[in-house]
Amino acid sequence: MELKEIHSVALSPAVAASFAASWSDDDKISIITEKGLYIVADAGKRSKEIRKRGTRLSFFKGILKDAALCLWVSVLLSIVPLAAGGNITSSVFGSATDVMPAAFGDFNSDELTDLFVVYGKPNTLEVMLARVQEPLFQSGQSLSCLFSKMHITSIVPGNFDGDARLDVLVTALETDVHNSLTQIFILWGGLNYLICSNETVIYRMRNQPVVLDYNHDMIVDLFGEDVDGNRMFLVFNENRTVSPQVVPMIEPEILKVEPLRVPHSHSFLDLNGDFTADLLLSTKVGFELWLGNKNGKLTFDRIIQPPVGLTTEQMGQSLFLDLELTGEMYHLLPVCFDGFKDCVPCRNSTLFAYVKEKWHNLNPVLKDGANQVWGFYRCSSRPYTDAVTLRGGDFNMDGYPDILATLSVKNSHSKVFLLENVENLSGSLGRTYAIRGDPLVPMNNETTMAAFYDLYQDGILDVILYGQDKVQAFRNTLDYDANFVKVMVLTGTDRGGNLPGPSISYRTTTQEGDPRAAVTAQLPQSAHFSLGLPYTIFGLGRTPNFVDTLTVGIAGRSKAWTQIIPNSQMVVIPSPPDQTSKWRAQLFITPSSTILLSVVALSGTCVIITLIIAALYLKERNEDRLEKLQEAHRFHFDAM
Repeated sequence: MELKEIHSVALSPAVAASFAASWSDDDKISIITEKGLYIVADAGKRSKEIRKRGTRLSFFKGILKDAALCLWVSVLLSIVPLAAGGNITSSVFGSATDVMPAAFGDFNSDELTDLFVVYGKPNTLEVMLARVQEPLFQSGQSLSCLFSKMHITSIVPGNFDGDARLDVLVTALETDVHNSLTQIFILWGGLNYLICSNETVIYRMRNQPVVLDYNHDMIVDLFGEDVDGNRMFLVFNENRTVSPQVVPMIEPEILKVEPLRVPHSHSFLDLNGDFTADLLLSTKVGFELWLGNKNGKLTFDRIIQPPVGLTTEQMGQSLFLDLELTGEMYHLLPVCFDGFKDCVPCRNSTLFAYVKEKWHNLNPVLKDGANQVWGFYRCSSRPYTDAVTLRGGDFNMDGYPDILATLSVKNSHSKVFLLENVENLSGSLGRTYAIRGDPLVPMNNETTMAAFYDLYQDGILDVILYGQDKVQAFRNTLDYDANFVKVMVLTGTDRGGNLPGPSISYRTTTQEGDPRAAVTAQLPQSAHFSLGLPYTIFGLGRTPNFVDTLTVGIAGRSKAWTQIIPNSQMVVIPSPPDQTSKWRAQLFITPSSTILLSVVALSGTCVIITLIIAALYLKERNEDRLEKLQEAHRFHFDAM
């Protein structure tokens, strides 16, 4: 050990001292000899003491940083739901899994989209209210109606009286009558009640009607064929006690009127870019396009023939998507070349896309990982499969819409597959569809239906499935960060009132500087359990840029909003329809309460850190005071 002299005192000649030494509590050595008194210490000790006080706070800061990180993670884990993917049926439905999903809509105007279900034969309708806590759908809220001696075939929520509250259209068939007509009921709804007018049939039709807004008054109307096969509209008004007006469809003399298909895929959406919803009818020989105008009139435009060599018996239900993100609607059509046979898997299936007045064969890849080739499936005796129905949505949030389809293969039961929108290297169009893995495989056994739904209000589309007489829920957890914009167009200030037909589009710039555009329609179809969502979610991929322009069009008028923040929800109220200057939009930065919980967690962490720093500061001051006291009580040799 190296010693360093701290202090020395020479003895006067008159003083004589023998050798002595003493070791103090502060590690200093006092030595007296004949030469004098010396106080020495470890040479590194004093420098260490000097450094000690300077590094002590840095040491505590390091510990504090690690402690704060652990605390932050602990707080987040305690208040934010874990992003566990896969089967979350119990968290969504609890024990109420014996129901059939029928439609979506915000019945009680609480900003959460509720689920309309049927069960029994099925002859009972119920509204399962959505909520934040588990289970996410709550049954048993006295919002149910029984239709005795009836078989419910369709449920459509809508605003049929102009009060901005959801009413419910129910179509049903009489169980004891062969080839019975479709009975139409309207259940009037309020904020917390549903009037079960299940004894009064307001009208009878040959088939299920399609929901539309005929006269642009924000009140939902119906189109269909009456019992004599005449095409007509049922136009509703604000008075519940007044029967809807029957308006015949005016058909031009040059048009050879063909019977409508059963089941049909009539669609109400803007197909020519003028912001007015048009009507596409599916007939027994092809399709008819009726163009709408600002005055609410529909005018016959043209007949669209099926793909060459095909008949309507080989075609499924139409689906409308912006396949290539060109800002234009594509008419997608599932086809079975060998013809759909009841409950027999199709051996040669494909998808056609109609754009710019031409059909294109997409040649989708329907081969799974085991090299089995699947095909479209129709089976009238099983739920949801009486029609070949495709449902679109951006599952992987890359911007391109994907498809949920029910497929089957020889000697196998039906399954729901996710058909991913992928690049097409050989076809006439730049995109097609393919089976890429099977994310639904943990729960996909004999399923007959799947629909998209944003379960946790986080802008990511999850999946609700049905099969083997039970409903299931699948949570979609992406393995990368993706952005989105969620848009909902309403009929009024309240969140109720599903509005069919609005056109919603956006334009933005990707990270690579390339322009991107997309368009969609809200609730273009309503019959045969189409299960359309009352909102639109645009996936933006990894693009963090602002959305340059978001445009909403209805009744021939439109309004654009600029610089929309990604990961936000936009609620548009286009009222009155003919005065776009009064249209309002509400922007919510996040569609859930996660940001509030994060702020609370961050604030709590800051408070705890402040308390720790204050405690360390007081401890340091106390140590300084003790050192000063020790210094004051030391023996001063200068006094000698």
